[in-house]
Amino acid sequence: MFSKTCEYAMRAMIFIAQNAIDGSKVGVKAIASGIDSPEHFIAKILQDLGRKNMVQSSKGPNGGFYLDERSSKISLAHVVKTIDGDKFFTGCGLGLNQCSESNPCPIHNQFKKIRQDTLTMLENARLDRLVKEMDLSPLFLKR
Repeated sequence: MFSKTCEYAMRAMIFIAQNAIDGSKVGVKAIASGIDSPEHFIAKILQDLGRKNMVQSSKGPNGGFYLDERSSKISLAHVVKTIDGDKFFTGCGLGLNQCSESNPCPIHNQFKKIRQDTLTMLENARLDRLVKEMDLSPLFLKR
């Protein structure tokens, strides 16, 4: 459904948010291990997210990645749009360029509902809320 890059970005953001509650910073190795991601791949993703001000980082022995107050309220929809664009939320389920309300593909109406439901769910999935939910129930980020 989402690119592998986007899946890792969402998992990394949740992992960082979970570890940053007490002001902690988390390193690339810990993130990669915590979300079952290749270290070099997640490092590139985090670098990109940092350039886009979605995650913060500091260098040095006590450095690592963390979220500021604004970043902790980011929704997964924002992460998806940043990494994969909004094509999933606006595009045709069959990948047709001409699909529209006036020229629908065979699954247009069904997929429109799925797109909207997914967008709503991801918009409501804010990092701070997900972390609270993870504290209350046994949720995980690894395969």
